Amino acid sequence: MSPAPSPADQVLRPMLRTIESIVDEEALRERLDAGEHLRIKYGVDLTAPNLHLGHAVNLWLMRHLQENGHTVVFLLGDTTTQVGDPTGRSATRPVLGEEEIARNAEAFLAQISRVLRTEPELLEVRRNSEWYGEMAVPQLLSLFAMTTHAQLMARDMFRARIAEGREIALHELTYPVLQGYDSAALRSDLTIVGSDQLFNEMMGRHYQQRLGQRPQSIITTVITPGLDGGAKQSKSLRNYVALEDPPGEKLGKVMSLADPLVGTWASAYTDLPDARVAQLEADAAAGGLRARDAKLALAEAVVARYDGAEAARRAREEFLAVFSQRGTPEDIPDAVLDLATGPHPRTLTALELLDRIRPELSRSARRRLLLQGAVQVDGVPVRDPEATLEIRDGMLVRTGPRRWVRVREG
Repeated sequence: MSPAPSPADQVLRPMLRTIESIVDEEALRERLDAGEHLRIKYGVDLTAPNLHLGHAVNLWLMRHLQENGHTVVFLLGDTTTQVGDPTGRSATRPVLGEEEIARNAEAFLAQISRVLRTEPELLEVRRNSEWYGEMAVPQLLSLFAMTTHAQLMARDMFRARIAEGREIALHELTYPVLQGYDSAALRSDLTIVGSDQLFNEMMGRHYQQRLGQRPQSIITTVITPGLDGGAKQSKSLRNYVALEDPPGEKLGKVMSLADPLVGTWASAYTDLPDARVAQLEADAAAGGLRARDAKLALAEAVVARYDGAEAARRAREEFLAVFSQRGTPEDIPDAVLDLATGPHPRTLTALELLDRIRPELSRSARRRLLLQGAVQVDGVPVRDPEATLEIRDGMLVRTGPRRWVRVREG
């Protein structure tokens, strides 16, 4: 007879599917076995107001820990956003203004409630301006004194920039220091991040140790390719499914996923049982209708997780109606256009119209949509990129088999 699982096993086993590694797992298990109440740090910089499925991998792990009585400390990096995280960047990030940072913070807080529990004992919201706004220069210099140039230069993107002859701004070198000290300021026991943030969170352990605290454990999570099959889901690359996307748009985006990624996405972004994930992966590999149905099941599961089973069912039925019966979807997003400027404010060329409603595409990709006959305006195909269109409020534009917008005047 096998021994009963320990408290740590009971907490960690349901999380393993999306965990890549655990730094200082022994200490984490000791805390869980001892019944300690954990403070789980989750920090975001406020560079854009959209959380996507990639972010939600971490949020669902934290939701599971909340269900076991632990507290998530959601840290809004309003100060570090003004510095700019150099992670994955070959050039310096642009710095946002305070008003835009404040707007993005409100949007983030609204979105995390789609996953996290928000009772005060389970969710604590903090901003790192609380300590950096009050920190005197001598104290900041003392933090810098705890870190060496060699430690910072161990970071791969800094080495890559130097090798390519690119500049590293001084404020970028301070970013790992600031994010690291956040862990000490919050007295974090655990942080959950993508593996690309491991360096910064190891700096958190460094500062906690230097300041006499128990260092946090770190869970890194699986990073999954974006919709384009290349890099991870990224707000800047627009290859993501946002938590705030309407159900029909979520489902349509997932249906654009390449077949080989169905199993990976089902494992990372749904709560489907492992056996069902394996079956979807096998069906996707088989091709044909089996692959389409596997992707549809994945898409429906993603929508159900965030918008409910009924919304997912409607999105699925609408998708099938549009494709099988060439119908028009009911849930069509608006595209708000400012038509008050220019010599002919109520007319645009077909290519100019696509520039405004499909900004995530390159100009050459928009032109190809037109030349391929994939664009319709109020049901009429438009192929000429230079065709002049009279723009009216409420006009319906289709840009491919799954993308519809209704034009609204701004």
